[in-house]
Amino acid sequence: MTTGRLSTRFTALKRANRAALVAYVMASDPDHETCLEILRGLPAAGADIIELGFPFTDPMADGPSIQRAALRALKAGGSLRNTLELVRRFREHDKDTPLILMGYANPIEAMGYAPFAEAMREAGADGAIIVDLPPEEDGPLRAAFAANGLSIIRLATPTTDDNRLTKVLEGASGFLYYVSVAGITGAKAAAADAVRSAVERLKRATDLPVAVGFGVREPEAARAIAETADAVVVGSAFVDEIAAAPPGQAAEHVLRKVRLLSEAVRSAKDKRALEGTPA
Repeated sequence: MTTGRLSTRFTALKRANRAALVAYVMASDPDHETCLEILRGLPAAGADIIELGFPFTDPMADGPSIQRAALRALKAGGSLRNTLELVRRFREHDKDTPLILMGYANPIEAMGYAPFAEAMREAGADGAIIVDLPPEEDGPLRAAFAANGLSIIRLATPTTDDNRLTKVLEGASGFLYYVSVAGITGAKAAAADAVRSAVERLKRATDLPVAVGFGVREPEAARAIAETADAVVVGSAFVDEIAAAPPGQAAEHVLRKVRLLSEAVRSAKDKRALEGTPA
């Protein structure tokens, strides 16, 4: 199962022989209205898919950059419900760009799986990555998502062996997110050769598009990964731009960085064509 926007976007990109840029930002960072301005600017800046984090007090998989973003968002009044409101307002202006949520189980369990899935559908989200909810424990959420046409997007890592990969792929949809480094987000860079080998292995196991994230910060890394993967996920680099921007300039700064990374991802297509390498 894949939701319509995700499936449509990956199909179009496959025809264009290029990877997607998945741009992550934290909801309500640095504040609610600035985040909405950033969200609305992401597609024109070159983001093919948006990944919107919802703030949580204990983001265990995230490095310092996204931890600080979560704290800024919480201080600004961010919450799961406010995240869904941002999605709804984004959808008033953009009906086509896929948007997924990323976060942790506690806020969802407080809302309830079925109400959360219904609220996602009504707001216009396409799926979610719930970092701390493994396949063995996401059955109720998976059922709620299926009833609302939403994708459960699963994570694979460098330590995911073949047996575990079978479990990870069970019921997964939308795309498979490959965590390219062992550890937390933004901590270290991914090695292109290791990523290429991992993506080839994953593609032998699934027809889902394979996105690669964690450790992608600069254009060179994004371009190298885009030569092999179906999507490149960038998060900490964008969050750092928001943190470093002078007051009132966060949107301008992050969208400039998105354009830079998008150009790198798109240029990988030209390199593949020159080398005669298949997408």
